[in-house]
Amino acid sequence: MDTRVIKLKNRPKGRPEISDFEFDKTEVCSLQDGELLLKTRYVSVDPYLRGRMSDAPSYIPPFEVGKPIESGIIAEVIESKNKDFSKGDFVSGTLDWKESQVAKADGLHKVDPEKAPLSAYLGILGMTGLTAYLGLTEIGKPKEGETLLVSGAAGAVGSVVGQIGKILGLRVVGIAGTDEKIEMLKSEFGFDAGINYKTTENMTKAIAEACPDGVDVYFDNVGGEISEAALFNINKFSRTINCGAISVYNNTEIPKSISVQPFLVKKSSLMQGFIVFDYADKHPEGIRQLTQWLNEGKLKYTETIREGFDNIPKAFLELFDGKNKGKMIVKI
Repeated sequence: MDTRVIKLKNRPKGRPEISDFEFDKTEVCSLQDGELLLKTRYVSVDPYLRGRMSDAPSYIPPFEVGKPIESGIIAEVIESKNKDFSKGDFVSGTLDWKESQVAKADGLHKVDPEKAPLSAYLGILGMTGLTAYLGLTEIGKPKEGETLLVSGAAGAVGSVVGQIGKILGLRVVGIAGTDEKIEMLKSEFGFDAGINYKTTENMTKAIAEACPDGVDVYFDNVGGEISEAALFNINKFSRTINCGAISVYNNTEIPKSISVQPFLVKKSSLMQGFIVFDYADKHPEGIRQLTQWLNEGKLKYTETIREGFDNIPKAFLELFDGKNKGKMIVKI
């Protein structure tokens, strides 16, 4: 049996293009003992995949040119030769961009469509939710009454960070790229205020006005000029959580930026980067807490769902135009 696959055709220079992806067909291997035959149902596309398209040292190996791209996927078990999985089960894990594939069970986790929609396990009940929860609680160490500033606030991680901040008793301010997104943050997710960075001429001033008591915790999803503006507003002993830097992922030259050291020294401030796997031992605890809040109605989530295997690369590219509200997912 053959299946369609999406491979990395070229290493992008600057912003990725559709031409950097290759659609191909490949044979689905015979099922061996312990393996599963899987049918892809939902595919997660995330900004961090851009980094894996470059041949540069990182916390995870780069994609190989001519080989399949992989990301978080929800798949249905079509056939099983593993005692722990049965036909009809749904699993979550990092898998190739293929319509069908044979995979070992290692690293795959059953997900229950009766407890939550399948797509939620790629978002709020998956790596997205864990990134928000663990980054905020482990590094941000928020205290009731403090001010939390979130960039990329209308994205998958940012929208969850802000809601957790409200649950924990913080004043929450979000930065996003359209008035519609700002309204969504306030009306749907309970943010106290929002800043449209695309229509704001002076971000430093806008942050100061939205955060009159200063910024105690900054959850940074974008990097670049927005995050530089945040530095002018941090409080003594503030904590900056560096989760992502989508604004500079496609830069072909090293960007010129202000030096952060004087800000950190003057304010005795912490700035720390992280990836969610740094806290792998806390993942079960995190999922339990996120599930509880979701069931209690304290957490909401939004998704942007594109349909069709052919649209996976396009959906990924749309992330860099901010066309997603919440998690960007492709339904197959």
